[in-house]
Amino acid sequence: MNTQLLAVAGGQAPADLVVKNGKLVNVYSHEIYDGGVAISGDTIAAVGDVDYCIGEGTEVIDAGGQYITPGFIDGHIHPESTSLAIRSFAELVLKHGTTVVMTDLHEIGVVAGIEGIEAVLDEAAETALKLYFVVPSHVPFSPNLETSGGRFDYDIIKKALERKDAVGLSEIVGPYVLAGFPDLLASMDMAKEMPGKTCQGHLPDMKGPAMNACLAAGVTTDHEALGAEDALLRLRNGCHLMIREGSAARGLKDCITPILELGLDTSRVSIVTDDLHTVDAVERGHLDDAVRVALDAGVDFATAITMVSLNAARAFHLDDEIGGLAPGRRADVNITTGPEDFKVLSVIAGGTPILAQGEMLVHYPVADHRPCLLNTTTLKHSITPDSFKMKAPEGAKKVKVQVMDTLPWIPITEGREVVLDVVDGTITCDVAQDVLYIAQVERYGKNGNVGKAFMGGFHMQAGAIASSVGHDNHNVIVLGTNFEDMSVAVNHLIDIGGGQCVVVDGQVVAEVAYPICGLLSDLSGEALAGEKKKLNAAIHDLGCPIAIPFMFLSFICLAALPTYAITDMGFINVLTQEVIDPILEVVE
Repeated sequence: MNTQLLAVAGGQAPADLVVKNGKLVNVYSHEIYDGGVAISGDTIAAVGDVDYCIGEGTEVIDAGGQYITPGFIDGHIHPESTSLAIRSFAELVLKHGTTVVMTDLHEIGVVAGIEGIEAVLDEAAETALKLYFVVPSHVPFSPNLETSGGRFDYDIIKKALERKDAVGLSEIVGPYVLAGFPDLLASMDMAKEMPGKTCQGHLPDMKGPAMNACLAAGVTTDHEALGAEDALLRLRNGCHLMIREGSAARGLKDCITPILELGLDTSRVSIVTDDLHTVDAVERGHLDDAVRVALDAGVDFATAITMVSLNAARAFHLDDEIGGLAPGRRADVNITTGPEDFKVLSVIAGGTPILAQGEMLVHYPVADHRPCLLNTTTLKHSITPDSFKMKAPEGAKKVKVQVMDTLPWIPITEGREVVLDVVDGTITCDVAQDVLYIAQVERYGKNGNVGKAFMGGFHMQAGAIASSVGHDNHNVIVLGTNFEDMSVAVNHLIDIGGGQCVVVDGQVVAEVAYPICGLLSDLSGEALAGEKKKLNAAIHDLGCPIAIPFMFLSFICLAALPTYAITDMGFINVLTQEVIDPILEVVE
């Protein structure tokens, strides 16, 4: 029992910190009224009239009539999507009022296993950002369809779930539940038997019997709703609806509108970002930006705040610990302007002042990264231009191929059949038809695989781009108009330990290095955003219209996201979970 907290709450001892003279946004009663918050250590001792908690040594923050809200909680985010090391990530999101994130650190696990994840969690513990660990439900993410550096099995998952900060299983893929993957089902049963653990879903394009089966198996949330039909289906079936408003997917307006129009209960609706691009985080913000979008869509102020705080906590059975302004909860407090021009002015995280009237009060030093997070790019076989050539059937002059096109607004792929020329036995791409070469190169030194296919939607007219960020295996993905530039791009990333680059006429014209697992940089959010802008500008100069092309490229390797993908093992039909031949037939 925290006797000091009880003394402060009961008026027998002064608070360490008091925020007063504000408008309390009460996410429990859905009210807004005058009041304040008293804090003892890292915990809220009292709310409302807290003048009695002020004594000698109490730090008093005058909210000046502004709104006092709970700190924001992102119930589903991959911090790695910002390309920032965890301490730089913490600084960036804390600045925007996010004090808690639920994360699986899956991308780190793909590269460096549970050892790498634990190293990053330890680095994060030195910040005021609270991380709850949602244990990856399986690595590789798509078994038998990709090569990864790390691997999770039942025994590793069991040990991870026993961690104090573990709150459940993450990214339980619907088709794998339906297929009855033994390890996955066993891990789900284990999680459900542990007090407080949850089964977090990944259920894209699922409905009817398929959706029912996944929910019956124990999946309790999903973040893959793309519009009104998906949102209503999940809500009506008792599934906690996590609406994405990030960088790769922005579905808040489409998903929330029918809920508002029908006057449905929103207590099982939260807003998450899933993937957050560095430039977006710096220029638009994090969940504070999502609140602005919600308000613009017609959500009332108290509900919008609830959907980025208490509701996210509810999805993990943590609403007695975090998510609201009440005695006994973690002392996460924001001071904000009102709904007309919403922005975060000041932030307190775990009782520590982080932001004061827009000025950061803390800076976290670069971590001394453990060896398991570094030097993670190794080739089993050398890469040359010939590594990317696809041979046509003997004697063919033209072939019909299956091309995958990314949608321009979300990195989901669709199929397109195209006829391509054959030159000296090799199938050629065709920029006039928006058909480029795409490949993924295994980068852990395990087997030397190179998967090859054809890509549309990027509209590049020259050069090549490559990235060691490729969900959910993080082998090197390369896209280009010619084999020579593709080879230069891949070899360069291997040499620098991972990153992203643009190559034209054999020269690297733009690059960003990610020495941590080939995924992350120790730069600040603002510095990395500047570098990424240069990188994106170089791709746009090649004709690509996609605003964040590297983030889109990273999802083309995801063999659990419809409809096609490329991994180191080849061209993937996501719907059938098979490696297929992109060559359909010889054309006479």
